[in-house]
Amino acid sequence: MIHDYSNRIVNPEKAVEIVKSDDRVYLHANSCYPELLVKALCDRYNDLNNVEICHLTSFTKAPYVNPEMTGHFRHNALFTGNNVRKAVQEGRADFTPIFLSEIPLLLESGKFPIDVCFLHLSMPDAHGYCSFGVSNECSKIAAENSRVIVAQLNKKMPRVLGDNFIHIDKIDYIVECDIELPELPMVDPNMPKEERAVYRKIAENISMLIKDGDTLQMGIGAIPDAVLPYLREKNDLGIHTEMFSDSLIDLIELGVVNGDRKSLLPGKVVSSFVIGTKKLFDYIDDNSLIEFRTSKFVNDPFTIARNDNMISINSCIEVDITGQVCADSIGHKIYSGFGGQVDFIRGSARSKNGKPIMAFASTAKENTISKIKPYLTPGAGVTTSRGDVHYVITEYGVADLFGKNLRQRAELLINIAHPNFRDELTEKAKELKYL
Repeated sequence: MIHDYSNRIVNPEKAVEIVKSDDRVYLHANSCYPELLVKALCDRYNDLNNVEICHLTSFTKAPYVNPEMTGHFRHNALFTGNNVRKAVQEGRADFTPIFLSEIPLLLESGKFPIDVCFLHLSMPDAHGYCSFGVSNECSKIAAENSRVIVAQLNKKMPRVLGDNFIHIDKIDYIVECDIELPELPMVDPNMPKEERAVYRKIAENISMLIKDGDTLQMGIGAIPDAVLPYLREKNDLGIHTEMFSDSLIDLIELGVVNGDRKSLLPGKVVSSFVIGTKKLFDYIDDNSLIEFRTSKFVNDPFTIARNDNMISINSCIEVDITGQVCADSIGHKIYSGFGGQVDFIRGSARSKNGKPIMAFASTAKENTISKIKPYLTPGAGVTTSRGDVHYVITEYGVADLFGKNLRQRAELLINIAHPNFRDELTEKAKELKYL
């Protein structure tokens, strides 16, 4: 059946005319950021007032947070990325703290109504279905609960399989394009040699906890990505993760990751988005191994727990000596967001033989600041509670906090802190009567 949508094809300027003052606009996230639509919308900012723009992470410029847009647009970050962080910290944009698994529930509940959803999709297949491409996360559910859907259809957008499609008939306005997707390598090529060595040691410590047949989740950042090269001698690993990057390709091609022993969706790499380069985008295109689903499924702790031997690997900004984790702020200044950290910590904790892992370098700012602290920086949020934390890993070792009292936790965490700070941490722990 041929689906004729020619009467809905418009240019970006015409498409964004549907946005009115006081509307809430939801943007497709990550490398599916609908840049052509955003630019056209921002070009008409003088026509609009009090338009709220919401999204998860994106990597390109976010002109709607520029100071001159005040009063016309206001961003509401569901996860604070680098391009909007300054605006959030200066009070020109908002941040909504929420678990990634619960954003779909918020959208479906009607408590967070969406007027217009901007998407960036693949071209339709023979049956009229467009793929959400390299980023499903919450955007599919946002579209399903939006009053109006406007989509860029891109000839270069991969067709990624799974619960990752929308029919062309559901889209109200269509802008066709042929543009490259934003790329973001996980490892900074200019990273200092000493920092790389720290990440390698952390990755080595993590790899010792991973057994043949385990299923893995890797959070965003250099540390989870650094683990993958240390898994080349493992067998029958599975993947259930909110995201992955280029490094996973090698493990799949080596046969290390095959999903044969997964208890949930065996033989499938389950995810909801990727962050990486064109090599990765090309690899997942029409690849039957890859199954993208929404965050409602992938990040649900109860779904995660259905994977036996589930290993979650996440990072953070700081941890106190009782095990409280801050991952979304530096003091009172919002830095990122909850993301899926707590979802996977809790899901893997409830998995049969599961291991929740929190991994980070022991110091920041060239060894001048310890990330293990007597107490969290004043104003810092507790992203993951001390009751949820099990394994904490730095380049100096592994601390298993599960079932440990505060005295034992302080001892274990001080032992994996940077040596330059251990005496100070010990004295503080004594002052606080933990030791």
